[in-house]
Order: sequence, then structure tokens, then C-alpha cells
Amino acid sequence: MPPSPPSGTLPLGKYLASSEKKTRDKAVKNLAAFLSDDENDEIPDIEMAKLWKGIFYCFWMSDKPLVQQALADELAELLLTIKKISSSLRFLQGFWMTIVREWHGIDRLRMDKYYLLIRRFLNASFRLLIRAQWDNSALKDYNAILTDSGGPLCANDIRVPSSLSYHLADIYLEELEKALASFNSPSPTPLLALLHPFITLAAQTPASMTYKHLENELFSPLLTALRPLRTRHPQKRARLPGSHFSNILLTACKYDTSTEGAIDVAALRHEVLQTLFDAASAESTRDSNRRRIYALYKEVVEDDDASEG
Repeated sequence: MPPSPPSGTLPLGKYLASSEKKTRDKAVKNLAAFLSDDENDEIPDIEMAKLWKGIFYCFWMSDKPLVQQALADELAELLLTIKKISSSLRFLQGFWMTIVREWHGIDRLRMDKYYLLIRRFLNASFRLLIRAQWDNSALKDYNAILTDSGGPLCANDIRVPSSLSYHLADIYLEELEKALASFNSPSPTPLLALLHPFITLAAQTPASMTYKHLENELFSPLLTALRPLRTRHPQKRARLPGSHFSNILLTACKYDTSTEGAIDVAALRHEVLQTLFDAASAESTRDSNRRRIYALYKEVVEDDDASEG
């Protein structure tokens, strides 16, 4: 029988990545107990990197769909097990740095389960921020995790696989909607602040395919979903219809939930468009991306004018 990880201590990577499922399961449970203890909320960077390497290979070893789904849920819930949000965000940073670092080593047969793990961590991240009532400092730190060097939406880090930004763009609003639906009366949702990492990436990415994916799979569907019903054109169907964003549309504000209330759909659409326009106007925006964002803005505005005419 393989040795079991000692309880009450930070599980060693060898237990998390054990070939024995029982050992891995016990290590994850011990990790949850360890992280829930207030005295263990500060894990040194070196230990965090070792811990996340062990967690990564713990998930790597899970080999059946139901086992993978249950483990993805259990690992993502660790974010909400930690009491201090600053410590939760450090744990989340460890997740993203590990995913970026290890991504190119994931084989085709395992790729889908890691996409699932990302989806679960994204949802848990939103629930963490909702629980904190979208605290400004926490939201700023969260966006920095995504956009700083080593983050999945960093525009200028060549180590970051483009497939990560593609996947996040595909699922971002969907998982935000699910997270909001899990709360009875969530605070206003700072939608423009949450979109900021993607708008920055769209402005600064050197990859034209990355910009195109963000426009086609995030910005255009969102703007279409925000179009007032009377002006919708059936030939321009969003990938995610507006009805799928019901909780987002009911709660969305711009940036600061402490001073702003939810705004109506028309005002929200105007603010999203204006934010894109402002990003295109920024000095740091690449010229090629500036032209693309202006073209999107012009197309949407002209389409609105034609619909109202």
C-alpha cells in the first residue's frame, strides 16, 4: 500500500501526482483542509509552484470522464475554501502560471479535460469575486493575473499559447452568467472592468488571428445581444443570444459596484462601444488593431443608424 499524505500539512507533489487514485484523493482532501485553515494562508512562492505542479499532474492522472469532472469541480472549489481573498487570488495566479507553463506539453487526448478545468476555475473565480461584492482591489488584482506576464491574456508574452485566449473568449460570458445565476441577489456586475483584459489584448496583440477571434466570439456576440429587440436583424444572430445573458443584463454596471447601480441595455451597449473606441484611440494600441477596432465601431454604429432609419 502506498504511503498516505500526512494530514494538517501541505501535501507534497508526490502524493498529489501519485499513480494511486486513493492517494491522490486523500492528498486533495488534505489540501482543502490545509487551505481552509487561516494560519496557512501565506504559501511561499516556491512552495506554491511545487504545489501547483503536483495539482497539475494530479489532474493529468485522472483518466475517466466522471472522475475528471468531479476532480475539476473539487480543485476549482479550493479557491472558495481559502478565507482571505488575497490568498485565493495568489492560488489562482499559481493555477494560471502553471497552465501557461505546462500547456504545450498537454497531448491531444488530454486537451479537452484541461479545457474543462479552465472552465471550472473561471466559474469559481467569478463566484469568488461575487462573494467579495466585486471589491475594486480584488478585481484589479484578478485582471492583473490574466494580463501580466505569464497570464493567459498577456498580449506581449510569447510563451502564452493563443488557444488559451481563444478558449477564455469563448466561455467568459457564459461562465459569468452561470456564476451570477448561482447567487440570489448578486451585487451589480462591473462588466466593463471584467472585459478590460480582453479589450487590452485586442488593442495590443501582434496576432491578427487573436484579434479576429476576440471580435467574432466575444465583442460582436455581446454587442448583438445588447441590441434593443426592435432593431435586431435575424440574419445577424449572436453566438450566444441575449436571453442567455439575462443575469448579466439585469445586473451590469460599468466599473465600480460601490458607486454605480445596474444600467439599462441600451446604455450598456453604448458604454461597451465607447470603451472599444477609446481603446482604439490609445497611443499604446497597435496601428493594425486600431484600424480593426475602428472598423468594428463604424460597422455597429452604421448598422444601428440604418435600423433606426
